[in-house]
Amino acid sequence: MRSPFFRSLNDMLSRNNRLIQSFVVAEIPAALLYLLCPVLTIAVFALLGAIQDWWASGVLWMLVIARSINVVVIKQRNVKGWKGPDRWVMGSDPIIIRGPALMPAQKKISPMFSTSSISRHHITLEAAGLVALADLSIVAVRTALTGTASPLDVLLLAPGMHQQQSAEEVNRGEFPTTGAITTGYVFRVENPATVSYLQRIGRTGHLVTARVSMNPSRDASLSRYDRLLQSLFVTGVPATLLYLLSPVLTVVVLALLGAIQDWWGFWVLGMLIAARVINVIIIRRRSKDSKEWKGAPEEGEGDLLILLSQDRWVRLRGSLHDIKTVTAGEWLRDQGTVESFFVALATLLVYAAAALAGNASMMGSLLIACLLLCSAALLGLCNSWTRCLQMYDCIVWKEGISERYQRRLDMVEDLILASGKSEWAFEMGLKRHVKSEASVGFDSESCLSSPRHSIDEQKC
Repeated sequence: MRSPFFRSLNDMLSRNNRLIQSFVVAEIPAALLYLLCPVLTIAVFALLGAIQDWWASGVLWMLVIARSINVVVIKQRNVKGWKGPDRWVMGSDPIIIRGPALMPAQKKISPMFSTSSISRHHITLEAAGLVALADLSIVAVRTALTGTASPLDVLLLAPGMHQQQSAEEVNRGEFPTTGAITTGYVFRVENPATVSYLQRIGRTGHLVTARVSMNPSRDASLSRYDRLLQSLFVTGVPATLLYLLSPVLTVVVLALLGAIQDWWGFWVLGMLIAARVINVIIIRRRSKDSKEWKGAPEEGEGDLLILLSQDRWVRLRGSLHDIKTVTAGEWLRDQGTVESFFVALATLLVYAAAALAGNASMMGSLLIACLLLCSAALLGLCNSWTRCLQMYDCIVWKEGISERYQRRLDMVEDLILASGKSEWAFEMGLKRHVKSEASVGFDSESCLSSPRHSIDEQKC
């Protein structure tokens, strides 16, 4: 019988072998190359400390913090859930700084940091305008949540503003299968903004109920003042206040730039506002033209089951007219030739503003950078706290608490029991028809009496 010492030694060796085998499962050369990246990062940190270049060390620390945040978020999203994978990011990832972590426009900006400074600490801000080129989707997401572009959007200057026309891609190419519980018809949701919102409220293994209703702005039972007030705060008071704060910040920064007579910074913001004006006008034109076709008007109540990817199920309820408004037809029509030209012009204006921002004063650059960063933070919080989707004259909002199911079949059977109809389940392929013996072209007696009894006996 083995002693406790040898048993503990064997367990330790087994754990080490499992660790080594799991690490080199992608082959030894790949594992060694992976380990080389953190080692190089640590070596660069040591060299920067040896030469006492604290600013460069601070820049690397900012990149490490960004990598750490992304790794933590990936770990949280990749936890073992409803039939989910159990994969984890390796712990040494935060100190691997890869090239794509930097913006392409930042690869050759080092000479710009050698001409001016705010103080004796030589803090340069000549590249502050490059913040506007950050590849963020907050402006496109805001456009999808509101269904169009507001006139106030021209004063909302946030990174990624030049990508507003890509709002039609927020659904990531998904057009989910949909079944009408009331009629049994099967089709797809063709509105990318609606799909994006349903993806947002959907949860894996849960049935989420959403309701479509008319926007308070067209509720004839309300007074004009109440319609205006309720339509303004339909997305929620916090989200509305955060949204209104961004244009106010832009006006304040413009006033400060004029007060200090920093005309380069003033015109840089003017170029960004001009780009926003072009995008807002085109978004409004594209969404308005798409409203013309939403199918034939219908009366009555509708009830849809929408099967999203990753086993997310959404039940969409409301009047048939409102449901067709938010699901049928297109949301943003294709750009015309003239519109494509102006969209390209707006994009070039944003890049030109980023290039000319280096001519602004030190205080002007600081104001522009703070405006862009604060607007990004405010708009991101606004999108997160927006509780409904606005689409034309309708709103879509989550109703009640989602219900979790162990199997999709359990969810289907509950809906059949609640609705009293099952045709939609068979049409969507969620249930199978049970064939009776009468539907089969032969019975057992005729089969056994046939000359091929020995061959066909198993079929009977």
